[in-house]
Amino acid sequence: MSMQGMLRRFGRGRKAGTMPSAGEALGKILIVGSPNVGKSALFNRLTGQYVTVSNYPGTTVEICRGRSSILQRHFEVVDTPGIYSLCPITDEERVACRLVLTERAAAVVHVVDAKNIRRMLGLTLQLIEANLPVVLALNMADEARQLRIAIDADRLSTILGIPVVETIAISGGGMAELAAAIESVAQTKREAAGGEPVDYGAALERAVNTVAPTLGDDHGISRRTRALLLLQEDPAEASRVLGRRSPEHTDAVLQALHDARALLEHSPHYYATLALRGRSDRILDAAVCFPPRGRHSFRETLSRLCMHPLTGLPLLAAVLYFGLYVFVGKFGAGTMVDFIQETVFGRYVTPYVEQAVNALLPWPVWRDLFVGDYGIVTLGIRYAVAIVLPIVATFFIAFSILEDSGYLPRLAMLIDRVFKKIGLNGRAVIPIVLGFGCDTMATMVTRTLETKREKVIASLLLALAIPCSAQLGVIMGLLAGRPWALAVWAAFVTGVFLLTGFLAARLLPGQRPSFYMELPPLRLPRVGNVLVKTYSRMVWYFKEVLPLFILASVLIWLGKLTGVFDLAVDALKPVVGAIGLPDGAAKAFLFGFFRRDYGAAGLYELQKTAAMSGRQLVVAAITLTLFLPCIAQLLILKKERGWKMALTTSIGICVVALAVGWSANALLTVLKVTL
Repeated sequence: MSMQGMLRRFGRGRKAGTMPSAGEALGKILIVGSPNVGKSALFNRLTGQYVTVSNYPGTTVEICRGRSSILQRHFEVVDTPGIYSLCPITDEERVACRLVLTERAAAVVHVVDAKNIRRMLGLTLQLIEANLPVVLALNMADEARQLRIAIDADRLSTILGIPVVETIAISGGGMAELAAAIESVAQTKREAAGGEPVDYGAALERAVNTVAPTLGDDHGISRRTRALLLLQEDPAEASRVLGRRSPEHTDAVLQALHDARALLEHSPHYYATLALRGRSDRILDAAVCFPPRGRHSFRETLSRLCMHPLTGLPLLAAVLYFGLYVFVGKFGAGTMVDFIQETVFGRYVTPYVEQAVNALLPWPVWRDLFVGDYGIVTLGIRYAVAIVLPIVATFFIAFSILEDSGYLPRLAMLIDRVFKKIGLNGRAVIPIVLGFGCDTMATMVTRTLETKREKVIASLLLALAIPCSAQLGVIMGLLAGRPWALAVWAAFVTGVFLLTGFLAARLLPGQRPSFYMELPPLRLPRVGNVLVKTYSRMVWYFKEVLPLFILASVLIWLGKLTGVFDLAVDALKPVVGAIGLPDGAAKAFLFGFFRRDYGAAGLYELQKTAAMSGRQLVVAAITLTLFLPCIAQLLILKKERGWKMALTTSIGICVVALAVGWSANALLTVLKVTL
């Protein structure tokens, strides 16, 4: 069937291209689907630059909304968080389900990875069964064709009873057809679910038929779907159904649920999963031709090697060495920092700014604000641009390459068993790895974890033992010529990370985390994707960092002016002296109160004067890595977990950092280790 014919069928005869009147509002277009299927790329194609980001009411989950640039102006397009089924597990999935089931969308665009359609079609069937206006977007269609996966979109559309469109969101392929399908479906009043209903088996069907008649017609969602959600003990659906009914009706629903569950030998989720999988397989057998299974391709073999402990750990070591140590530590923190600091600032920026400020401001006090030892230009902007910028930029390039290649989900599978020991699962690898770029951003990403217990543990570990890219790069620059010193630093920080996680997993109540993650294919990273992701993260990071560096310079200037800064430094001298460091390190630790990387940069300045031995460098690096979270991370921690956890975490981290620093100094002194 042609695209025009399909649209006529689903548009009740509306002519292709006919647009609604100017006053006709069409409501929302929801984009749903699993993570890593190109939802955001498709969202960007539909909305262009007219996008706003806000937290979903009552949650910390961010939702992207925008006016369509290729659809009618009346459409608001919403990019929902990743979702695997209508029975949610994580906070993000709960928000996505709430949007899908309550927003009365004009169209729901289910985006699937065409290569992995077998694993994703189950959600399509659930959306159709819920009586939603669904459009199925087979994204990454070009990659599916490269793998010799032939999808008959017209045949699939006929079976499912919904429009099916092949798209390539990255390049814009299929967007005109998708827009036409959305506009058609948005104007079609749906009276019944399309296609053949899913047969859940005699036991679950009897249970559904027991519960469904007791439910009203709320939100336009089918009673069948709502009965299934209630049987699977979905709390949001229970609240919607039971919270707005009379006591008599509530009792009737509860009694029906009790009677229905008595009919089941297994959990409703078990029956539903098997039925959806079986129905998906039968549909795909009729509409999709997969290549015959033979020997594994090179990409499949490499994928398996990345996840097997015997081969995955050496590959991880290689990624860390070349990605973090060589590219970020040596090139970013070494070559690029030296060039920008010595050449750009040393020869051009600082001299010209000092000359201009001295000419414009005759008062020494005000000159110090801009070009003094702790001036906005000579300290704040120089630290942010000359030291932090190249390190953060190289890290985000490396992270974007790993992300676009599909390596990170395989890393999650590799370390899932280890993470289980510290109360997390493989899914936590994303915020933990992202923490090496920016702990503030990573703390926000912990909201994707399944339970509150996991979120607390991950936030604690990020605040304590994960250095951000700027701090990490500076520390690698400090210890680059001392490989044994770098090894001792890594051993102490890793030990604290594992021990803290192990103790937190034993002390915090809650169940052990489960783990499920979609595996996108391994592929060569696309240069455009890497550049866009790096640029967006750099813009976000510098909007946060540069003002804080300037604020820190102003506060230090005020502190110097009032004498508070010197008093604070004097108060810290006994503390740093107790862990074997010279008095000059007190300034670096005071800088660390403003930002961790600010403090590390202070150590970098101190190291250039040869004021510390190898042992002292290691002790300082260990202590500062474990020291207080930066102001931005503290504020995000407060937002995500509350003031109580933010303050208790900060106090505990400060105590732990100094205790570990003292222990490291004592141990290295007793062993007389030369570093």
